[in-house]
Amino acid sequence: MKPAGFIRAETDADVATIAAITTAAFTGHPYSAGTEAAIVAGLRAAGALTISLVAERDGAVVGHVAVSPVSLPNAATGWYGLGPVSVRPDMQARGIGSALVEAALQRLGTLGAEGCVLVGNPAFYNRFGFSSHPGLVYPGVPDMYVLAKPLRGAAPTGAIAFHAAFAATP
Repeated sequence: MKPAGFIRAETDADVATIAAITTAAFTGHPYSAGTEAAIVAGLRAAGALTISLVAERDGAVVGHVAVSPVSLPNAATGWYGLGPVSVRPDMQARGIGSALVEAALQRLGTLGAEGCVLVGNPAFYNRFGFSSHPGLVYPGVPDMYVLAKPLRGAAPTGAIAFHAAFAATP
């Protein structure tokens, strides 16, 4: 018997549900371009989903987190980008997104990753050890929203280059 809620790796059977949850989670948000589901699909198609986890509650997939490699001009390899993180709207504010982020970071540590970067709300991501770092940028985004969490060594500098799937259009 499965527990009432747990986090596991995605399977092929989850793909359509992940797309639906991702679309629903970002619909109507002013910071969203509506491309998040296309980003996840593009990462998957390119074989660039290093980590793709789903959260289940009572047997239903209710959330997803994607992690993919990034390039940084002044850092060694082994840096990853976290996101998108999606939780079904009716299940938000219940700790599911936090559990997904924690599980993704734990897996990155197991992989020996140097660290993780993201573009997101510091009020949410600071609790996981993410913070802004001087010299770390993502073009077009205010520095306060460009966050990194070194897992080994120092924080990177330079412009983050996410996978080409992040250039998806709606």
